[in-house]
Amino acid sequence: MNRSYEKEMMDLPGHPDELLVEDLRNLRILNRYLGGSRNAIRGLRKELQANGLGRFSLLDVGTGSGDIAASMLIWAKEKGVGARIVGLEADPVTVKTAAILTKPFSEMTVVRGDAAAPPFARASFDFVFASQLLHHFSEEKIVWLLRNWSTVARRAIIISDLVRHPVAFYGIRLLTRLFTRNAMTLTDAPLSVKRAFTLAEWGELFCRADVGPYQLSTVFPFRVMALISLKG
Repeated sequence: MNRSYEKEMMDLPGHPDELLVEDLRNLRILNRYLGGSRNAIRGLRKELQANGLGRFSLLDVGTGSGDIAASMLIWAKEKGVGARIVGLEADPVTVKTAAILTKPFSEMTVVRGDAAAPPFARASFDFVFASQLLHHFSEEKIVWLLRNWSTVARRAIIISDLVRHPVAFYGIRLLTRLFTRNAMTLTDAPLSVKRAFTLAEWGELFCRADVGPYQLSTVFPFRVMALISLKG
């Protein structure tokens, strides 16, 4: 299966707000049951242990509904780990949704801004985190983004994303048809898989970015986790 460069509906203008709001709800369901939150916490835990940290700051680029960041905060509180998270999101409807859903978390702020130009000074956060965001971009843009984010993070970049595979494509297409009629979800969920990379291709991208040594692992089902330690 070759990589697709077709734009996802979410990335195109002109859709009704209600369509996006329902799609965000569906993505929260998929994150909960297909390991998006679990994968993120696993990566965060490894980085905290590697750096010997009892508290951390994190920029969640492309935070979406803020649900994965919220799961990190819940985990951190249970473990007695201090946390401060800023969710960065460009779309105004998504920002509003995230702000509402994360309101109970005083440790989290949602900011509207561009992933390509985070409005923060150098080394503002311990970690930059991006979940299921990078596959939206071209290979050249991904390399550029990683290099840009490496100036905002002090310690590491944590990436959680999809692995391109026919089983993942047909599986998510069937699953979404079973639980929603939302056109954005039905289009974007399988297209996201086609836009993603194989494990080897992910590794090539991180090598090209050359911001530091990385650990790359697959996580069931068809997800990848990358921990990129910054050169400092």
